[in-house]
Amino acid sequence: MIGRYALAPMADLFTDEARFGRYLEIELLATEAHAVIGAVPVADASTCRARAPHVDAAFVEAVAERERVTDHDVAAFVDVVQAAIGQPAGAWIHYGLTSSDVVDTAWCWMLRDACDLLIQAATQLHRTLVTLARRHRDTVMIGRTHGIHAEPTTFGAKVALWALQVERDLLRLDAARGAVAVCKLSGAVGTYSNIDPAIEAHVGAALGLTPVPATQVIARDRHAEYLWACAAVGTTMELMAVELRHLQRTEVSEVQEGFKAGQKGSSAMPHKRNPISAETISGLARVLRGNLQAGIQDVALWHERDISHSSVERIVLPDSSMLAYYVLVRMTRLLDGLVVVPERMRANLDASHGVVFSQPVLLALVQAGLSRDVAYRIVQEGAATAWSQGRPLRAVIDERLSGPDGVRVDPAVLDAAFDLGRATRHAGRAVDQLAGPPGR
Repeated sequence: MIGRYALAPMADLFTDEARFGRYLEIELLATEAHAVIGAVPVADASTCRARAPHVDAAFVEAVAERERVTDHDVAAFVDVVQAAIGQPAGAWIHYGLTSSDVVDTAWCWMLRDACDLLIQAATQLHRTLVTLARRHRDTVMIGRTHGIHAEPTTFGAKVALWALQVERDLLRLDAARGAVAVCKLSGAVGTYSNIDPAIEAHVGAALGLTPVPATQVIARDRHAEYLWACAAVGTTMELMAVELRHLQRTEVSEVQEGFKAGQKGSSAMPHKRNPISAETISGLARVLRGNLQAGIQDVALWHERDISHSSVERIVLPDSSMLAYYVLVRMTRLLDGLVVVPERMRANLDASHGVVFSQPVLLALVQAGLSRDVAYRIVQEGAATAWSQGRPLRAVIDERLSGPDGVRVDPAVLDAAFDLGRATRHAGRAVDQLAGPPGR
């Protein structure tokens, strides 16, 4: 992941130092577990812990140098660790294990911790959304379908629906956490032929991971579920971003992204204030969905293992984790600084001359005794006239109904049909359903 989108603390989980640190802890825990069951001398296990190398940049470079000889990253890691501990104790490192025992357990440990960070970020975003929805519970605006004025709604209702979708994302992240918070230390092809199941249980308990049956590798549908949760987060962020981008268009101008002192919107045009955060989020959501496709293809491996998934995961698992975290944090920041313009929302609603009340007018005519099709045609023609002539729909309808072939409609019923408060009287239901996000 390029540094531009790599935020701490998520990026810190996936450094080489952090990864090798997890490998080392797994190896030490396994050695200590072997000592518990009498397979390794207790003194040697203690020596391994005491003399374990410090994992820093120098250690990472030593492993890289050794890998140039072994052409195997885990074997190189084990060689460097054993050399640092010394013999005879160091010989017990990696006893009975295969590379995937260490790598897969470390991956799941990392992804479990990544899920925790994503859940924290999504929870913070949810709080921001709830606050914004409640603040604008009664801020009226036009609802649009196909990009065209439809009926009145409220900005609070729009934001509340986003919050409810983030709640579902939290459920997906929680499920993904359960899927990846597992481990396996069952040796080659997963049959425990050279390692006691007690070792796996000991390491799992120490790390808070659940041992699961596996081949030589943990089943990759778990990792795909994690990538799906990340992609779903990105898609939710894009849903919000696309809407905010539209609402910021000059012709709409109902919201604006925050603009800090000294910021420049364009290198050429000083007047520009562009929706850069929302556009960035839209773009990164595409990467998250692409990574999901790669992760799904990793599920089908040959027999008890191959490494066709390994090269993919080195890219997509860290990148998706960091991107999902980034878009959550960036969206929270966008919304915290969002400028909402209620006056413009109301002006845009009124700009269509009341044609957005066409449905209640239609229903009023049906109640007055007209067939639905006749009533529909009257209102449809009236709306077209109101739009083309720039006249209020109410005035056009009054003229049409006052003619010789008009139908008698109680003026109070028409008043209600054009009443904005009546149109939005239930719009706050979504806001009122908001509560705290679901917990584990």
